[in-house]
Amino acid sequence: MNPEQLDLILNSIPECPPVILRNELFNSAVLMPIVKINGELHFLFEKRAKNIRQAGEICFPGGRYDQETDSGYLETAIRETIEELGIKRSDINVYKQLGILIAPMGVAVEAFIGSIENFQSLTLKTDPEEVEKVFTVPISFFEKKPPKKYHVRIQVISSYTDENGEFVELLPVKKLGLPDKYSDPWRGRKQHVLVYEGLDEIIWGITAELIFEFVNKLNE
Repeated sequence: MNPEQLDLILNSIPECPPVILRNELFNSAVLMPIVKINGELHFLFEKRAKNIRQAGEICFPGGRYDQETDSGYLETAIRETIEELGIKRSDINVYKQLGILIAPMGVAVEAFIGSIENFQSLTLKTDPEEVEKVFTVPISFFEKKPPKKYHVRIQVISSYTDENGEFVELLPVKKLGLPDKYSDPWRGRKQHVLVYEGLDEIIWGITAELIFEFVNKLNE
């Protein structure tokens, strides 16, 4: 490498650098819809249908980024919201991006804050294949009641036995001459899990993290 090539590399890096190894993640986007009900601002949530991934969990409208059809992550959030709630693009007003959450299970979530206009006069036509029900919670609830913090420990393994009893080696530790300790599972860091209780439905995980980040912005 010569100095000119180094300059080319440095100049190609944007002011806000991208997430490295992003193509290895499950890339998704959500809209955090704010609706006005009797003069008070609420978040709108979905309960996932029973026959889909992470069935029964509470989430914001959103889904997987489709690089073939979506011009960007905002487009993903809007498209999924339209499909899941059965509303029109003109019903959605996007305010700003809250941020990007990288979850330890290999998921990247781009979260956008927006509103559904004239919510009380709208008739939602939710997709039963994806959405069991929708409900709202006043944002003031989350301001007054912080989430409880639990923990899980993430373990890293280089090999495992699959459901058919077959040995699967992901990282050939001995062949590569790596330290023997990596042949056995090794301990990862302790990861917190936020849980909002006191509602008819438990709100936890990624959805709770996004709410908590939003409330922190209010407190700031």
